[in-house]
Amino acid sequence: MRAEYNAQMLKTITNQLKKFPLDPAKPSPQDSGDTAAVLLLLHGSNENPQIVLTQRAMHLNNHAGEVAFPGGMWDTTDGSLLHTALRETHEEIGVPAGLVEPIAMLPVSSPKRRNLQVTPFVGLALGPLEFCSEPSEIASIFDAPVSLFTDINNYDYFEIKNEVGALSFPCLPYNGYKIWGFTLNVIVDMLNATLDSGIDLKYPSDELIEELRARGQQ
Repeated sequence: MRAEYNAQMLKTITNQLKKFPLDPAKPSPQDSGDTAAVLLLLHGSNENPQIVLTQRAMHLNNHAGEVAFPGGMWDTTDGSLLHTALRETHEEIGVPAGLVEPIAMLPVSSPKRRNLQVTPFVGLALGPLEFCSEPSEIASIFDAPVSLFTDINNYDYFEIKNEVGALSFPCLPYNGYKIWGFTLNVIVDMLNATLDSGIDLKYPSDELIEELRARGQQ
């Protein structure tokens, strides 16, 4: 059964994602400063699908050097948040919208360290991908196999410390990259919903994060 499951991995994910239909709605203009969209782009074979990820440039003000999906801030000229995700993907990694079949819109989420509402979309590549990174935003582009995330033994934890305490976060080390935070959370939630992966990662509570933040401001 396990071999059959692996052989149908991408097909299973795609079929299960029908429970997350696309929504063409767009934010109101006043939300342009705190609304973003990203693309979880799947490609590769049915038995070994890959997720396209990026490492953000080191000079950026927010999340410098961190692993992320292609995507960015909603612009009032975008027809929808899906348009935002596809436009930013083209700008950041060189994949045109015509090579992406959007298949799902995942629940809106927010990175714990920013007051930002992010809508993740899932897309399937319609052909071979040729990447071209935008150096002002992207340090590197890489693929991570879906099977990497379904094995709980691949996960680890690390601490973020300041003068008032420390917080422990789950992560997944891969080829010198550390996949964690919002990006890891979206991938895990998607796999739990589509493959019934049963991945249960331990995150610090919002209350603890706020407590340490408040103590640090005293």
